[in-house]
Amino acid sequence: MWRWVRQQLGFDPPHQSDTRTIYIANRFPQNGLYTPQKFIDNRIISSKYTVWNFVPKNLFEQFRRVANFYFLIIFLVQLMIDTPTSPITSGLPLFFVITVTAIKQGYEDWLRHNSDNEVNGAPVYVVRSGGLVKTRSKNIRVGDIVRIAKDEIFPADLVLLSSDRLDGSCHITTASLDGETNLKTHVAVPETAVLQTVASLDTLVAVVECQQPEADLYRFMGRMIITQQMEEIVRPLGPESLLLRGARLKNTKEIFGVAVYTGMETKMALNYKSKSQKRSAVEKSMNTFLIIYLIILISEAIISTILKYTWQAEEKWDEPWYNQKTEHQRNSSKILRFISDFLAFLVLYNFIIPISLYVTVEMQKFLGSFFIGWDLDLYHEESDQKAQVNTSDLNEELGQVEYVFTDKTGTLTENEMQFRECSINGIKYQEINGRLVSEGPTPDSAEGNLSYLSSFSHLNNLPHLTSSSSFQASPESETELIKEHDLFFKAVSLCHTVQISNVQTDGIGDGPWQSNLAPSQLEYYASSPDEKALVEAAARMGIVFIGSSEETMEVKTLGKLERYKLLHVLEFDSDRRRMSVIVQAPSGEKFLFAKGAESSILPNCIGGEIEKTRIHVDEFALKGLRTLCMAYRQLTSKEYEVIDRRLFEARTALQQREEKLANVFQFIEKDLILLGATAVEDRLQDKVRETIEALRMAGIKVWVLTGDKHETAVSVSLSCGHFHRTMNILELINQKSDSECAEQLRQLARRITEDHVIQHGLVVDGTSLSLALREHEKLFMDVCRNCSAVLCCRMAPLQKAKNVCFITPQFLYQFYCLFSQQTLYDSVYLTLYNICFTSLPILIYSLLEQHIDPHVLQNKPTLYRDISKNRQLSIKTFLYWTILGFSHAFIFFFGSYFLMGNDISLLGNGQMFGNWTFGTLVFTVMVITVTVKMALETHFWTWINHFVTWGSIIFYFVFSLFYGGILWPFSGSQNMYFVFFQLLSSGSVWFAIILMVVTCLFLDIVKKVFDRQLHPTNTEKAQLTETNSSIKCLDSMCCFSEGETACASVGRMLERVIGRCSPTHVSRSWSASDPFYTNDRSILTLSTMDSSTC
Repeated sequence: MWRWVRQQLGFDPPHQSDTRTIYIANRFPQNGLYTPQKFIDNRIISSKYTVWNFVPKNLFEQFRRVANFYFLIIFLVQLMIDTPTSPITSGLPLFFVITVTAIKQGYEDWLRHNSDNEVNGAPVYVVRSGGLVKTRSKNIRVGDIVRIAKDEIFPADLVLLSSDRLDGSCHITTASLDGETNLKTHVAVPETAVLQTVASLDTLVAVVECQQPEADLYRFMGRMIITQQMEEIVRPLGPESLLLRGARLKNTKEIFGVAVYTGMETKMALNYKSKSQKRSAVEKSMNTFLIIYLIILISEAIISTILKYTWQAEEKWDEPWYNQKTEHQRNSSKILRFISDFLAFLVLYNFIIPISLYVTVEMQKFLGSFFIGWDLDLYHEESDQKAQVNTSDLNEELGQVEYVFTDKTGTLTENEMQFRECSINGIKYQEINGRLVSEGPTPDSAEGNLSYLSSFSHLNNLPHLTSSSSFQASPESETELIKEHDLFFKAVSLCHTVQISNVQTDGIGDGPWQSNLAPSQLEYYASSPDEKALVEAAARMGIVFIGSSEETMEVKTLGKLERYKLLHVLEFDSDRRRMSVIVQAPSGEKFLFAKGAESSILPNCIGGEIEKTRIHVDEFALKGLRTLCMAYRQLTSKEYEVIDRRLFEARTALQQREEKLANVFQFIEKDLILLGATAVEDRLQDKVRETIEALRMAGIKVWVLTGDKHETAVSVSLSCGHFHRTMNILELINQKSDSECAEQLRQLARRITEDHVIQHGLVVDGTSLSLALREHEKLFMDVCRNCSAVLCCRMAPLQKAKNVCFITPQFLYQFYCLFSQQTLYDSVYLTLYNICFTSLPILIYSLLEQHIDPHVLQNKPTLYRDISKNRQLSIKTFLYWTILGFSHAFIFFFGSYFLMGNDISLLGNGQMFGNWTFGTLVFTVMVITVTVKMALETHFWTWINHFVTWGSIIFYFVFSLFYGGILWPFSGSQNMYFVFFQLLSSGSVWFAIILMVVTCLFLDIVKKVFDRQLHPTNTEKAQLTETNSSIKCLDSMCCFSEGETACASVGRMLERVIGRCSPTHVSRSWSASDPFYTNDRSILTLSTMDSSTC
């Protein structure tokens, strides 16, 4: 227990070495000298809280918020000193906010606990005591042998021991980990691959030594030491041996694997993001604005305190007859009195900080997450899955997307490759109807037009080559040509990691493969669709890959079976950008076949048609085709012995294995003979061009990341609409040094400034990107921010203004009560203003409001620009609402003051109104005004909006009548008794309420009308043209015209205000300031619009 506590505190890390030793099936040595390493269990924990830490941890997180911490301080001040208002006015709203937020966050964490329990309680089978034992996933221990069946998910990180195949291979998909849908092939070491039963596995005595857990999904180094007949056999383990938690077994009946990483040490868990509190841009803006209000509050408190002492400088006001000081007050320190008065004013004005704003935002996020889950447009019918909100803290960020980063393959394209062209020994070919057709003159052709290679069917029955009658070749050149094609396609058929479908290889009892199958009957699986397309193309050309095992590969060459011994596979990696295989031909010769990007193959070639192939590769790339180069090297026996020894040493090393392997690979893959190049096509996804264009119109910048050649990437970007022909394309490629990269970036920045081009696109290759991010990140990001497209190849502030107009009359009232800190509002009203009277309308507005019909939004992406970059919560908008709040406050206060301030009786019995009646009148006008103002801002009305808007006003009146009509026994004072009844009994008061509300809102309405007439936003245009029109006005831009008379303009303005936009009243013409987009669509028909429509 103490060890666990020390580990949680970080004093005693569980791993003291760089490697871990795992005894398979937990068969530890019996000599007594071994101290077992401690490993964690297999539980996954995605939750943030526990029963024990929920209260302290949640309170700590909540009091990090400015408003919560501020109200806590105010509450403590009210407890410590004599203040004008009760501590309940701050304590109750604070308690309400903290409680509601805690419930919301606790509920979300409870859902995470349920999800964890479901995962941790999943049934699994492990090998223990010579049999299969059913247990729960959380009970798996490091060293356990686990059995996984087809389509099951791996419950821990496992090293593959065996499968139902003789070669020990299996296929998996890692879509839930890295988004890759392709099948990946993993293999077991030969010594364990044959152990396909529980009984045979029970005899296994082996140890796995591997690195400690790390987050990199594609990196794993280890070795397995198998003891057989008192002899130790060492086998290297790499990423191809590791089955990651979260991946799924496919096309394999079952596998056995040993757990090496469990629970929160699995690679999937290590890639979890931190469970720290997430804060959106809206919340950060709110904190900034609250600091501004805090400055206003402190300023008001300081001004009030200074004015109080200035006023009390006169003796008659220092101690008036009705407010005599106590002896303690007379003898107290002036500094302490000043501080006490300052704090009292701070408490009096503290409601300018809207604590309920946070609870409204929290509730909106929490309830909004349900709306996302209920959205049918986000429902995937095929998998019966709805959108799931794991955390609601970032909901509003969905409307603030500025950049989209996307991979090309499988996202913009279908990831379904088709072989199209190739270059063999400097001659370019196309595949047409399963036959290779050459382009241009061949070495021995007399014609310069398109000619075909001879069919050679009379020589070797080679079906994949055709020729025109004009091509006359000598027998020697024919034989040489056949050898070139034969070697090229053999390289294609052998240099890969493709596997045959398990359906085709189930009958392997008679031999390793079913060699009698036709090429069309074979079904290939590969982690890379490029490899699959190339192997299929070679099969169509007559060289058919039949299958492979740990040690052999079989191909049929023109119907003749050939068996190659697979000696080594030099796996592909992103640094080398190539892969190789070393095979022994049936003749006994040893060959290295290499395949990779032209930038990694051509520099290592010493023979072949290098320049011609380079030209062909560039031509393929300009067509948007994906290219690979093929090369080979024949190895002598002595060379192979050196290679074999160095590979074994590097692969079994536990320290610096990656560096050692990279050095050995570089040593092997040199002095190559170039065979040619391949070109495959990856078709674009449906509607990808329209999607990218819509994103661009919405102001969202798209970054495409791809490993393709520069020319291929640019070609695909142009074809999919990522780049367009009028865009100025900038390039940051082939940079060799930091200084060169910096100079190029400065030149690009100058070009962006000087060029009078609306849009720029940037092309960056991998090497240049590394240099730019290493030393010149700021300069690089400045360039990128000014580009519309980059190709890397190789909420509402309304509630705050509610609170400004709420507390400003309190400040103004102090000028009329000699800064005696007399409160204008009753304490109950202070407490319930944000909690009950004004909270529901803004909450329902935030949940249900639709500025624009969803169909219009989908077909006019430019409307997204009106809300992007947090424009609705900008400093300009914040200042507007703040000034509006102050202006309303002046109208509330001075309107009520002028009504009551001249000692005029407003009651039939001649009685006068008192200060509580005055404050209640101000409060009543304020509640009505802010609620009706919310109604004016609402565009999309439902019965719920009507219920909470008008219901809030009715609730206020009913509550006030009830609260003021009863003498409450628990209340220390009865200031409000019968006040509200008396106030509403005056007809003058009713008239004043209506007059002040209309005065406040009239200015808002006038401003709104003129703004919409003179400077309408795109959203307002769409609203006006959509509202109450029989045909919805085909397009918003049709309703805004130029060159009309003033009377017509005023008439149209009035029609818009009352919600009319009829084609018979609207002059249909385009405004010069309104660009026409070809994909603007009719709201009704959703069909493409033409400018002639208007």
